[in-house]
Amino acid sequence: MLTITRELRDLIVAHARADHPDEACGVVAGPEGSGRPERFVPMLNAARSPTFYEFDSGDLFKLYREMDDRDEVPVVVYHSHTATEAYPSRTDVSYASEPEAHYVLVSTAEGNGEEDPYEFRSFRIVDGVITEEDVQVVEEYSA
Repeated sequence: MLTITRELRDLIVAHARADHPDEACGVVAGPEGSGRPERFVPMLNAARSPTFYEFDSGDLFKLYREMDDRDEVPVVVYHSHTATEAYPSRTDVSYASEPEAHYVLVSTAEGNGEEDPYEFRSFRIVDGVITEEDVQVVEEYSA
């Protein structure tokens, strides 16, 4: 199960809406071994596409160095789908290289306005196998 704060969930959704009609992407880093998403890191979709996302290789390298310096890992890897449901595509599965990460998808297929409905779903993707998991939204993490 993914446990995430309402603030982080709202930041991910806002990023997805802001980049619509292109797919948005990013990471939520957290302390190594904690499984707790804490630091929101929106990334640029280098593909600038409504059907595809790609992290900029330079930005991704910088992020991984930064996470390493801070003893963090990518707890959540997220992106949006702008015309389809929030479910991993074959391309998404082929890019899933973090077996411990929660892969969050947000669908803005119904529009990108603040009042428009959206889907927010989380998956584990390991060795090409997709497993949907529950999402628990909390106000803050308990100690």
